[in-house]
Amino acid sequence: MTRHEQKEDEVRRMLETPHPQVPGDLAARAVERGTRLLRRDRAVRRALWALLAAAVVAFVVWASVVRPWEVPPAGTTPPLEGW
Repeated sequence: MTRHEQKEDEVRRMLETPHPQVPGDLAARAVERGTRLLRRDRAVRRALWALLAAAVVAFVVWASVVRPWEVPPAGTTPPLEGW
C-alpha cells in the first residue's frame, strides 16, 4: 500500500465516524466575533491615520522652524587685514 492510499484510507475512516454536534449559538458567536474584529480594525485604522496626521504636522512645524532648505551661515569669519 502506498503512502497516498494510506492517507485516503485514513480520510475515509475519519469521514465514516459520527460527526460532532455543532453548538446552537455558533452563528451568533461568529457574528459577535466578526463585529468585534471589524470594530477593532476600524479603531486601529483611525489611530494610524491620526498618528500619520500628527507626524505630518510635526514635520511641517519642524521644517518651518529649522528651514533645512536654506544654506547655513559660514562657521568661520574672514581674516582681518590691516589692523
